[in-house]
Amino acid sequence: MSANPSATTRPTEPPGPRAAAFAESLQHTFATAAQALSLDPARVADIQARFAREYAELWSGLLRADAPPPEVKDRRFVSDSWRANRFSTYTAALYLLNARALLELTEAVQADAKTQQKIRFAVQQWVDAAAPSNVWALNPEAMQAAIQTQGESLRRGMDNLLADLRRGKLTQTDESQFEVGRNVATSEGAVVFENPWFQLIDYKPLTAEVHARPLLIVPPCINKYYILDLQPANSLVRYALEQGQRVLLMSWRNPDASCGHWTWDDYVEQGVLRAIAVAGEIAAASAMPAKPAARGAAKPAKAEGGSINALGFCVGGTLLGTALAVLAARGEKPVQSATFLTTLLDFSDTGILDVFVDEAQVKLREATIGKGGLLTGAELAAAFSSLRPNDLMWNYVVGNYLKGETPPPFDLLYWNADSTNLPGPMLAWYLRNTYLENKLPKPDAVCVCGVPVAMRRIAIPAYVYASREDHIVPWHSAYASARLLSGPTRFVLGASGHIAGVINPASKGKRSHWRLDAGPRPGKGWTALPASAAAWLEQATEHAGSWWPDWAAWLAAQSGPLRPAPKAYGGGAHKVIEPAPGRYVKVRA
Repeated sequence: MSANPSATTRPTEPPGPRAAAFAESLQHTFATAAQALSLDPARVADIQARFAREYAELWSGLLRADAPPPEVKDRRFVSDSWRANRFSTYTAALYLLNARALLELTEAVQADAKTQQKIRFAVQQWVDAAAPSNVWALNPEAMQAAIQTQGESLRRGMDNLLADLRRGKLTQTDESQFEVGRNVATSEGAVVFENPWFQLIDYKPLTAEVHARPLLIVPPCINKYYILDLQPANSLVRYALEQGQRVLLMSWRNPDASCGHWTWDDYVEQGVLRAIAVAGEIAAASAMPAKPAARGAAKPAKAEGGSINALGFCVGGTLLGTALAVLAARGEKPVQSATFLTTLLDFSDTGILDVFVDEAQVKLREATIGKGGLLTGAELAAAFSSLRPNDLMWNYVVGNYLKGETPPPFDLLYWNADSTNLPGPMLAWYLRNTYLENKLPKPDAVCVCGVPVAMRRIAIPAYVYASREDHIVPWHSAYASARLLSGPTRFVLGASGHIAGVINPASKGKRSHWRLDAGPRPGKGWTALPASAAAWLEQATEHAGSWWPDWAAWLAAQSGPLRPAPKAYGGGAHKVIEPAPGRYVKVRA
């Protein structure tokens, strides 16, 4: 079965139950908050007193013509248009004062961490929506644009709004400037295997010799893979090829209504495990007498052991970890090493995403799409955009609608807007068994593909990367996930967030990373990870630049001897089906 680019996807669940369940969840949360606040009147009184004092100072300054304007540092209000208008400056300052007081009240709530996080999230959404910059009559930049264009900006803004309403999502970039395979996802290669779940891309080597073990990349199924191959200058795929790796990559199918029955087991068995098997077959077919590594190069791993290395990113890492646990339970060892990028295996603390997952929400998903159906890409994209509303929502409301602007072309935002659907049964299993009940860290607590799984049975070398400011995969949770593995594990922490931390090309010399370069553990040949993330960070040292070279050196040691690069794609029974990037990645949600 192949993906159908012309297929359309409709929501399979009515909005009413979703809204009712979320409203019920918030009602319970705020009821708890109200009780908690009533128990601590002194704390609330302190916040109110400070607010009243600063509020009076602002009004006093507004009424005095000779008073200096208040200092406003928020980037929404720093343009000359805001600074030149005294009324606008004070409007912004009063808004920021109100916003700070409301958010301080959420911190005063005496409740469990999850309830407090939900309250803060809900209040933050309201605070961001209520900004004066989001109202045309209070935004001096928007009014100035209307005057300068003689009202043309208002007409363009209305056209932009109507166009977005027709397509059902907010425009974040000029999508007409991009095309997958033309100016994004351009690394040369070929699809050499496909089934209904994924296509496997074999990339053209960029070196005369490649390591014996190919690298299989498992990207997240909730996004398109090409964040790892966005442009040649920031492509992790291309970087691995330049280091002498033979790279194979899974391109997940974007599910349509016919795929609404797919399960988590399907993604593991028919997805990751099938890809591992095919990659191993390709590696075996390509085997020939090895040439020793060049003098001075890192000593390669012995040829014995698993036939491939594997890398999983985000949910792709969770799928890879689950697949490796299944293989371990079956007594199979086809994988030599694993790399996990911003991956959760231990879901005890999932950060801000916790606001979307509670018993009521999961039961709703199970009731509506748990037996069949889809979570649409638009709904998934809206949920992720709400995590950073000012950057991914209100910024474009102001620019597109109030100012009548067309957002500039930006490849990262094009990828971000290229959302995917998710099968209901797969999603329902994932939410309950990971985010809600956190079963993966518990040995044999859950069965996948017919066998009980335990992360501790994964005993191969592992490289685990986390990003310090990651709001989707908190780095201390990625560290806890690394400690579940029983093999020699290297943990590296990078600066920045979920995407920018991972996509940090070595050639740019940007940011930094932390690593723990300690000696080998006596009798083990490797260093055990400290008991906590805080203990690890205390011992780690900061290094300038990208973590990519450190990973490349580690991976080379796992990749076996060098061999002449293959002259043809695939190997054995796996022939070229079509050029990269293939059909599946081009299917829009």
